[in-house]
Amino acid sequence: MERLTLDRIFASRDFFGDNFGPARWLNGSVYTTLEGSDTTPGGRDIVEYDARTGDRKILVPASALVPPGETRPLGISDYTWSDDHARLLIFTNTRRVWRTNTRGDYWVLRLASGELRQLGGDAPEASLMFAKFSPDGTRVGYVRENNIYVEDLTTGAITQLTHDGSTTIINGTFDWVYEEELSLQDGFRWSPDGARIAYWQLDAAGVRDFLLINNTDSLYSYVIPIQYPKAGTTNSAARIGVVAASGGATTWFATEGDPRNTYLARLDWAESPNEVIIQQLNRLQNRNRVMLGDARTGAVRTIMTDADSAWVDVGDDLYWLDGGKAFTWVSERDGWRRVYRVSRDGRSIMPITPANVDILSVVQVDDKGGWLYYMASPNNATQRYLFRARLDRKGKAERLSPMDLPGTHSYQMSPDATWAFHRYSNFETPTVTSLITLPKHRVARTLVSNDSLKAAIQAIKARPTEFFQVDIGNGVKLDGWLMVPNDFDPSKKYPVLFYVYGEPAGQTVLDRWSGRSMLWHQYLTEQGYLVASLDNRGTPAPRGRDWRKIVYREIGTIASADQAAGVQALISERPYIDAERIGSWGWSGGGSMTLNLLFRYPDLYHTGMAVAPVPDETLYDTIYQERYMGMPDENAEGYRKGSPITYAEHLKGNLLVVHGTGDDNVHYQGTERLINKLIEHNKPFTVMAYPNRSHGIFEGRGTTLHLYNLLTSYLMENLEPGGKAAMP
Repeated sequence: MERLTLDRIFASRDFFGDNFGPARWLNGSVYTTLEGSDTTPGGRDIVEYDARTGDRKILVPASALVPPGETRPLGISDYTWSDDHARLLIFTNTRRVWRTNTRGDYWVLRLASGELRQLGGDAPEASLMFAKFSPDGTRVGYVRENNIYVEDLTTGAITQLTHDGSTTIINGTFDWVYEEELSLQDGFRWSPDGARIAYWQLDAAGVRDFLLINNTDSLYSYVIPIQYPKAGTTNSAARIGVVAASGGATTWFATEGDPRNTYLARLDWAESPNEVIIQQLNRLQNRNRVMLGDARTGAVRTIMTDADSAWVDVGDDLYWLDGGKAFTWVSERDGWRRVYRVSRDGRSIMPITPANVDILSVVQVDDKGGWLYYMASPNNATQRYLFRARLDRKGKAERLSPMDLPGTHSYQMSPDATWAFHRYSNFETPTVTSLITLPKHRVARTLVSNDSLKAAIQAIKARPTEFFQVDIGNGVKLDGWLMVPNDFDPSKKYPVLFYVYGEPAGQTVLDRWSGRSMLWHQYLTEQGYLVASLDNRGTPAPRGRDWRKIVYREIGTIASADQAAGVQALISERPYIDAERIGSWGWSGGGSMTLNLLFRYPDLYHTGMAVAPVPDETLYDTIYQERYMGMPDENAEGYRKGSPITYAEHLKGNLLVVHGTGDDNVHYQGTERLINKLIEHNKPFTVMAYPNRSHGIFEGRGTTLHLYNLLTSYLMENLEPGGKAAMP
């Protein structure tokens, strides 16, 4: 076996794979993708392929993307075609806003003439956001400094649609919490006829700033204010309006309720140039009103309400059917996440997908062909497969993903649902991308095989990862996986490091390729550790509504109890697990879980490494924390019981806490409060602060390698590695 090192994982390209795309379907069988240019150094060509024949042609050479007066082509972060494919919109020179790069420069290429022109007029560098073509492709709308603009691509004339944008009035985009917890970034929508634009406006006045402090980048420290509403505090007020694309007054929709205590969570045009469809959550997020709004008058009417005694999820899979007579809706109203067909007036709500089966997402709706394509995994919550069901609800749903490829599948389908880019991986296998035909799922050609990466993995990993279920009693079985050393000897006793998360935002036990995460865990097995993970109740696994929502108002409590019970069951079942050498590590919610495990179960867990944790739930944001815990003033005991800091005095083992001081998501403030609590109780512990790093702790040269060296060294110093002979 080849030697695996931290430098190879985090500071080399030894385990870099190949990727495909981004690709864009132009029609039923033609697509474009990006490929490195053979003629223009540093550039990428946009290449057109015929899916049926494999014929290839360079549609836009990198040389066509060299701006006037420049020598190098534009770097392409993203690209979009106009509906008639006559123009190409390029996003480049991007800047990070909160989590992702959503601000930058936009250029438009007219294919017929080769004219390449930058949008924005005299706008500052990298100041435009979310540029997109009008339906007829003659104009582009975009956000600049919290205002919305429309630029005419023929005349170059720029029309400013909103004029009140500021640090607190936010038009066409969102504040921190809307982006982070409602996944909203792009805040405006062209009407189908291109005559109007519907958009969000947030008023952040009254939202308190959290001050990040930069001590290192100048002679004197300075503060960075972040509008951040902590649980129970004031939110931004949101409203939605419609304005003519030629300019003029905005017509605001008359949604009910206090705009600071409701969320306008989704907006789109309702298959009509005169109506929009809006989703409005109440502050507790246990009721979602689906409303139609008249763009001419601003009047709204509720056509459907989804409610739950815990929380409801925002509808991200709404597709219009029958020319706007009905739409798809995903709901857990019968205890399972199913797709429903809802009439435009909301009077008819009929299920499309099977009973007692959770869908994970809608991939595509083929209204013409009469099919709904969706992801699900009825028999194994760790995997993901493509299914389809008839929109008319006749017949049985059928699985399209191959039975001989267990693991995780994903699809980017052509508009007519006859072709798809298919990506497949499992825990041991890097992603393979193929072009397939549907519904037979026949491979037309392999686009990315990643054979070199597969060979590199096989050279360092001899034993497959075991997926299992462990019974913790009362009919509850937790999914898990276990990695062991290549020279594993089951007659010996080994330490186990558990990788944890456990929050409603994600699973850790997934049969898919996880890249450097898996490689680091593999490295630890070669140092003499078993590495394992368990998914407790409350994780978003496709195991029914009750599995996911049992943790309501008890985040941190039930989940950590499940984790501890799972570890105890594994110790009793597997004699090679050393009960005196149990460790835990996790990031964000996994950092919080690690703290809970060490503090609540100090005799079971001996070493923990908590990265960017939330020690006190009252310090986190409104939308996330209130969704799962309710309001702090009416669930004070739940917040107290769920917060690891409450139990810090019980720490017995070894604890490392790692946090970036520039974390705008989970503030370093929480770690400082935890430090004070541990000092108060005279508990030894270790802290590593990474100056000005965000929640991902990746900024700065050498940061990632340093972090994993730190974690590895701490683990090996505090949780003795290696198999030991069992006592007779």
